[in-house]
Amino acid sequence: MGVIVKPVVSEKMTDQTEKLNRYGFLVNHTANKIQIKKAVEDAYGVSVESVNTMNYAGKSKSKFTKAGLIKGRTNRYKKAIITVAEGDVIDFYSNI
Repeated sequence: MGVIVKPVVSEKMTDQTEKLNRYGFLVNHTANKIQIKKAVEDAYGVSVESVNTMNYAGKSKSKFTKAGLIKGRTNRYKKAIITVAEGDVIDFYSNI
């Protein structure tokens, strides 16, 4: 699997993109900031100023059904917030 899994497109990230020139990505949980920066620069042709990362642990979930108690676990993931240089733009919808 590559470093970048998928972009995060939400209302909060769209607001940060417009105001602060930041973009969000779900990334491989073993990737470091240097690898993330290089992957974004290669994939989108922009210059990255900073990379902030957040690790989210998986949570245990359970629910009661007719068949009884069902237990499971959500996946862990890592999110990266990328700040690009002034004037650079990443267009997620150009390939559609």
